[in-house]
Amino acid sequence: MIDLDPSDVQLHGDQEQRFYHGYYREHCYLPLYAFCGGHPLAMKLRPSDIDGAKGADEMLMWIVWQLRAAWPEVRIILRADSGFCRDWLMTWCEDAGVDYVLGLARNDRLTDCIAQQMEQARREYWRTRKPARRFRSFLYRTRKSWSRSRRVVGKAEYLAKGENPRFLVTSLPASQYEKQFLYEDLYCARGEMENRIKEQQLDLFGDRASSHTFRGNEVRLWLSMAAQLLIDGLRRLALQGTELAKAQATTLRVRLFKIGALVQVSVRRVYVRLSSAFPLQDLFGVILKRLRGPPPCTI
Repeated sequence: MIDLDPSDVQLHGDQEQRFYHGYYREHCYLPLYAFCGGHPLAMKLRPSDIDGAKGADEMLMWIVWQLRAAWPEVRIILRADSGFCRDWLMTWCEDAGVDYVLGLARNDRLTDCIAQQMEQARREYWRTRKPARRFRSFLYRTRKSWSRSRRVVGKAEYLAKGENPRFLVTSLPASQYEKQFLYEDLYCARGEMENRIKEQQLDLFGDRASSHTFRGNEVRLWLSMAAQLLIDGLRRLALQGTELAKAQATTLRVRLFKIGALVQVSVRRVYVRLSSAFPLQDLFGVILKRLRGPPPCTI
């Protein structure tokens, strides 16, 4: 599962390619991120005066090529919000054998397609006074922008504030992916990627773009992504099953990285002596053993 999402990096100076973005209401860059779960795959810094999906096909081409070089039979699914629901991107995925689950902006034609389900959800809400959902899967094609018909899943939801219809478009077949599972379990799980972007920007300094040059600021974001790669590797390889298995980067920095130690250098060794009062010394020892891996086999 490859998640794509753009995010804003706010600018306060006179950086190269600085533009005002109406949605974020600030001068900013608009980097594009790609994640697989919590693992960062790619990042590209972009100016903000562009379509949010621009460059997504180039990034996917690079990622897919490397994935299939290592795992030729792997199934790849692209997941993104409605900002990436572009005919050229869906066509590229279909030609490359990449499945997709993309948000789809609603319109009158789409809401008419789930009118019956919305009425059922409305009646259930007024009967139970609890949020009610109904789903419908159908083929849909825009009048001008799409080159072919595609499967759309509509969510007819009725809440205390009223109707809340949502839609997504997918290449995944109905015979394998039931409509409610596709929306609630597969598509909505993309929120985890947004948490990883926030972690990179807020905890790993991925929002620092104080260099004047565009290239210099891109290098800053690459270094932040490298730090996130190390954090994700630490979680996967050393923290599974521990109290810090799901800890944020800030917590790991304070409890494992920024700790006092006495460094002693001899002719043959370097000793790092921790305080006997260090509260996580047992966990620290477990992490070191896991990172070192199993001892070499001797015959």
